[in-house]
Amino acid sequence: MISEIDVAVTTVAFSTDEYLVNRISTAGFRSIKFNDSGKRLASRELNEMLHDVDAAIIGLDRIDFSVLKNSKRLKVISKYGVGLDNINLLDCEKLGVAVCVCYGVNKRSVAEQVLGCMLMLSRNLYVTSNQLKLGRWNKDGGAQVTGKTVGIIGLGNIGKEVVELLRPFKCQVLINDIVDQSKFCNEHQLISVAKDELLRESDFVTIHAPLTDELRSYFDYDRLKMMKSSAYFINTARGELINQEDLKRALKENVIAGAAIDVFDNEPPDDMDFIGLPNLIATPHVGGNSREAVRSMGEAAIEQLISFYA
Repeated sequence: MISEIDVAVTTVAFSTDEYLVNRISTAGFRSIKFNDSGKRLASRELNEMLHDVDAAIIGLDRIDFSVLKNSKRLKVISKYGVGLDNINLLDCEKLGVAVCVCYGVNKRSVAEQVLGCMLMLSRNLYVTSNQLKLGRWNKDGGAQVTGKTVGIIGLGNIGKEVVELLRPFKCQVLINDIVDQSKFCNEHQLISVAKDELLRESDFVTIHAPLTDELRSYFDYDRLKMMKSSAYFINTARGELINQEDLKRALKENVIAGAAIDVFDNEPPDDMDFIGLPNLIATPHVGGNSREAVRSMGEAAIEQLISFYA
């Protein structure tokens, strides 16, 4: 019964949202522990929080055998968000811990950020705004997004939402996905191409693929050099998909015109030389954190726990 279940919520966004805290507090669970530290938990802190609970709502915290072996009572993890690369599913299966996820719940939030970054980069809004604050009056208004070629790597829920938002801009859209997306491509006049062709032909490249062994550090200096010197690179998926040092070099050498990065291989990032580049928009992993998405992800995570114990 749900009234006998103790729950831990490790994600900061959930734990600091008054609506979600009230929502889960009135759901009928016996007890709930929240992460009120304001930061992602270190391994020791995560172990302490999970060792005596039956269920957990997990964000980006790394869950593997080292955590699970000390969490003897844990039976279910409800994912706050959609990516599962931080959770070792094999370890969960071996130790009898179920993992629940609701895909697509934050897709509009991430897609809107991607479109916003395209507009800021292409129209030179980010650079000129920063320059004006320093007293420089730069009238270079950049180029329109309308009519450009956009390459989308990973045509899942978020990739499809980006396609929807781009419709008024009449862009040519190239896609690359390991899954057969021919039906969706035909319906929306998209062109499926190999990754190298997508990199060469696109004015914007936006990544919406999961982190896999094949794609880890896939976007390195050599692949960035395939892109047009006038092109922009956007990553709101996972930081480990990019070789960050290579991207820094490419931006410094103007191999590409600019980039927008919402995710990093180390979060929060500590390379201030990289973060401070004038042609880089750097945001603190907020693509899926619009107020609406925070609520939707939290509601979904709560409902998944309730359904598990129903």
